[in-house]
Amino acid sequence: MARLVLVAACALIDIDGRILLARRPPKKPMGGLWEFPGGKLVDGETPEQALVRELKEELEIDVVESCLSPIAFASCDSGAFHLLMPLFVCRKWSGAPKAIVHDTLRWVTAPELLSYEMPPGDRPLAAQLRDLL
Repeated sequence: MARLVLVAACALIDIDGRILLARRPPKKPMGGLWEFPGGKLVDGETPEQALVRELKEELEIDVVESCLSPIAFASCDSGAFHLLMPLFVCRKWSGAPKAIVHDTLRWVTAPELLSYEMPPGDRPLAAQLRDLL
């Protein structure tokens, strides 16, 4: 049985309704693919706590847990592990997102989401998000 890995992801949505995508650096696993920002939970963290921490580390923005709203989740087998990834929407944060761990960031419209190459866990979330917006 594959080990379960819990990762929280966030769709930051700006005032114009665009969603932030982040491109993985070429030398990382799945390099060059676009994803929703976020990351693995550490022991004792809730998904919301993980996102507050990860968004600060990855984008240098401050998010309050109450501004995170869960809307979907992905469950997929990657071979080495099984990924369970809740997707949260956030429309309010402090600071301007910067590409700290990603090689670039891009604001995209909901209809554009599926035109970006994404990791297997992000792809179904992009489709669900597009249909909800």
